[in-house]
Amino acid sequence: MSVTKAQTETAPSADVICWSCKSPSGGGHFCAACGKIQPLSRQADFFAFFSLPQKLQLDSAALERRFHQLSWKLHPDNFVRASEFERNLALERSSELNDAFRTLRDPISRVEYLLLRAGVRKEGTTRQQAPPELLEEVFELNESLDELRDAKSEGGNLDQLREKLAAAQRNFQEKLDQLDAELDHLFAEWDSALAQQESDAARKALMAKLNELLNRRSYIRNLVRNVGEELALE
Repeated sequence: MSVTKAQTETAPSADVICWSCKSPSGGGHFCAACGKIQPLSRQADFFAFFSLPQKLQLDSAALERRFHQLSWKLHPDNFVRASEFERNLALERSSELNDAFRTLRDPISRVEYLLLRAGVRKEGTTRQQAPPELLEEVFELNESLDELRDAKSEGGNLDQLREKLAAAQRNFQEKLDQLDAELDHLFAEWDSALAQQESDAARKALMAKLNELLNRRSYIRNLVRNVGEELALE
């Protein structure tokens, strides 16, 4: 799927017509002419909901402030005397607001959402293959996990095996931290490309890199979690 300029800019459309007064609504939550709450746009995304460009480095405090402002304005209690149609619009926008905030406040879910919107990433189809340079370490880790499980069932001495696995867990956690640092760097590159309106090809290349790092991160995160769960078991 091609990543176009329209997909990476979220300015409201000026030609959206208000359902109530039939004037250009401005594309926001409320009509600029009559102030009536508006239906959700099919083209709008979570970034647009907060009037944000599709940046990956966001000010968390500013996002939260905007969330609370919109929560107050869009709360269904403000529409108890309005028409049923408007009450339903308020419910719809409040639900969308909560979904958008949950997604955008977390850096990983934020980039995953961006890639899903662009068709670069497919929900539920994340590859879980070991990166080639980690194959040997992953093999050794799996062997150690099997040894620990066998020792548990046979009543063997677990201390040495637990220590070995704890060291492996720390090693993979360090790799996870390094990946997060690489992602932060790519976030900055993406935001710069967005600000400078770089070509579709440049943006697609950055998205491919982001997707690759996310796949690696997902695999290593699962390793760290699995080892932690095994060590926590009595």
